Amino acid sequence: MALFLSGPGGTLRMMVQELEAASPGTNVTAFGDRLAEAVELKRSQLLVGLDPLPDLLPLELAGEAGLGRAEAADACTRFCCGVIDSVAPYAVGVKPQLAFFEALGADGMQAFENVCRYARTAGLIVLADAKRGDIGSTARAYASAYLEGSPPMADAMTVNPYLGRDSLEPFLAACRREGAGIFCLVKTSNEGVADIQDLALSDGKPLWQHVARLVAEWGEELVGERGLSSVGAVVGATHPRAVGEARRLLPRSILLLPGIGAQGAGPADVARAFTSGPSSALVAASRSVLYAFRTTDDDWRSAAAAEAARLKSEVWAASGW
Repeated sequence: MALFLSGPGGTLRMMVQELEAASPGTNVTAFGDRLAEAVELKRSQLLVGLDPLPDLLPLELAGEAGLGRAEAADACTRFCCGVIDSVAPYAVGVKPQLAFFEALGADGMQAFENVCRYARTAGLIVLADAKRGDIGSTARAYASAYLEGSPPMADAMTVNPYLGRDSLEPFLAACRREGAGIFCLVKTSNEGVADIQDLALSDGKPLWQHVARLVAEWGEELVGERGLSSVGAVVGATHPRAVGEARRLLPRSILLLPGIGAQGAGPADVARAFTSGPSSALVAASRSVLYAFRTTDDDWRSAAAAEAARLKSEVWAASGW
């Protein structure tokens, strides 16, 4: 289903209404089981990040994006929906990054919701890259906003576990009740991880490994029929040795592996992440897919499709399955 917005206003509302009518009800099957089924069906572990930047949009959308926030949000929605149509045959899901939509204010938040719904109607798993972390009623509100409802806005989301178990309890409850998934930040792909995550504890092990062990513990009660937990971990593909160690510490967790493409990592760097099965890791690629048209002569839709197809094949081959 290819629905592109012609401008802010009435057409946007019509799109939302149609997507709401088409959206399926909440699926209470464990997230790990749904993911495993999708991976095996498509023979793909690729997750395409949706990081729309108005300044980098294709020419046919860039002019509109410069007119104001509402127009920019509309252009970003059209761009993301076009990318979704292009990569749907090759990707198992998409990872919309909330910050890029938040930057456009209320119009951007509406765009985020529209894009999530559009992706779900395209049969893709939606992982909201929100990196939320707080306590008490605030954590409950975040879990309610993204993982609850009929249907929920997303199938899964990224969370920050560095505030401890109580900050994650509302998200774990959503996993139990709603069949949602969460991905805890464990060893991220940025260079600054050494400032905190690599600090040595009294036993000589880095802090991130302690967090990995906690994530494994928190996810034990949420292991589905396929042997995968609904509590996953974010481990940067830019740290190949850490990927292997994380797999050892988290045998039942799905690893989310950012850093492929623009950040310099390649499929071979993440091969060890798949020793728990073909569905035990997801490779996230964002800019290298979204903006592939900037380095080719292809139009933006064709360029995104070609890059997604290439990554899908290379990751599947590297996974050994």
